[in-house]
Amino acid sequence: MSEEPRLPGVEESDDDERIVCHVDADCFYAACERLREPQLRGEPVVVGMGYEPGETVGAVATASYEARKFGVESAQAISTALEHLPRRAALESDAADDDPALEREETGFYRPVDLDYYESVAEEVREILHDCADVVREVSIDEAYLDVTDRTAWAVADGFARHIKDRIRREVGVVVSVGVAPTMSAAKIASDFEKPDGLTVVEPGAVRDFLAPLEVDLLHGVGPVTARELRAMGLETAGDVAATDSEPLVERFGERGRELYERARGDDDRRVKPKGEPKSFSRESAFAEPVTAVDPKYEQIETLATAVADRAQREGALYRTIGVKAVTPPYDINTRERSLPGPVDDPDLVERIARDLFTEFEPDPVRKLGVRVANLEFAAADQASLDSWGQREDGHRTNGGNAADDDSEPADETPTSGQSSLADFS
Repeated sequence: MSEEPRLPGVEESDDDERIVCHVDADCFYAACERLREPQLRGEPVVVGMGYEPGETVGAVATASYEARKFGVESAQAISTALEHLPRRAALESDAADDDPALEREETGFYRPVDLDYYESVAEEVREILHDCADVVREVSIDEAYLDVTDRTAWAVADGFARHIKDRIRREVGVVVSVGVAPTMSAAKIASDFEKPDGLTVVEPGAVRDFLAPLEVDLLHGVGPVTARELRAMGLETAGDVAATDSEPLVERFGERGRELYERARGDDDRRVKPKGEPKSFSRESAFAEPVTAVDPKYEQIETLATAVADRAQREGALYRTIGVKAVTPPYDINTRERSLPGPVDDPDLVERIARDLFTEFEPDPVRKLGVRVANLEFAAADQASLDSWGQREDGHRTNGGNAADDDSEPADETPTSGQSSLADFS
């Protein structure tokens, strides 16, 4: 794993206080749609299913902050969302510009869920997070915990977190909120504190004071039902929970009640731990403008291939699949991959196959490139002779990462036909 250098002036510290960041993308699905359609920026955007003509069942997956102002919320029935915010389909086709019932400020844009595309964007964010931290726990497509204790110090934690935010905004094009605290639960709450585009730092010794005035439903792990029960017990804020006797909480909620009590007091000794071994390694890089010239594209492919192979070596991983990714304007995601008959650790092979797979896109303007190794093995294994292998290319071209065009295979299996899901490009 390549290491992000410490910020200037940061030295190794004997301080045992952990520095945990919680990174949470703001309205991630909607942000991805805005990458694909820049004209949606600043407009109400709803991502979900069931709004198409003839469909009666569906729900909202994500609503942009502009759409939330009209009462549209995640998990809401799509019929309810359409009542609050009618679809701007007519205006999108310029068919009813003069219809007073469809004023721009009273309508929104609806888009279908495209998880393969969102996974591809999420992988770009993950690469930055793994560059910025030695330990990363990915908890969903749009959020992760980072232990950055060995990368920064509390004196400059604010600047380090802003560095992460700025890299993601600059290199990927989406906005994230970051919370920094000495515990995972406090960092999670801090990341929600000033959304969207928030940055909140809670230093050691200040966690309990930070939590005390917060409503109980803002405590990590407290949902609407638990919040109602806590209020029924006369506990309105985290400070109330921290100041009460823990036994009634344990009687009402079991061991979870003790956990609520401890979290409200700022006590959380959990460590940031990755979720199992990675299924793949990839590196991506964007050009400032779409590039047509051949040489810069191949130079970038070689650089990315070297970086991916180097990371695999340092992680002790062998790989059975090598792939490339080319993003063409406006944001069409195209992938190719080749499966090998046995696991290898061969940087030269990664570069050769990546170059070969990219030849199909050689004449195209490209705004971003990626190289990936997958189907990883971390146990010691004998490698077959490369000279005896027959190489087979798999894959077909996709535009925009549409799941309907995708023959998916499980992430830990070699595809027998078609292209692996873009979720496997992560």
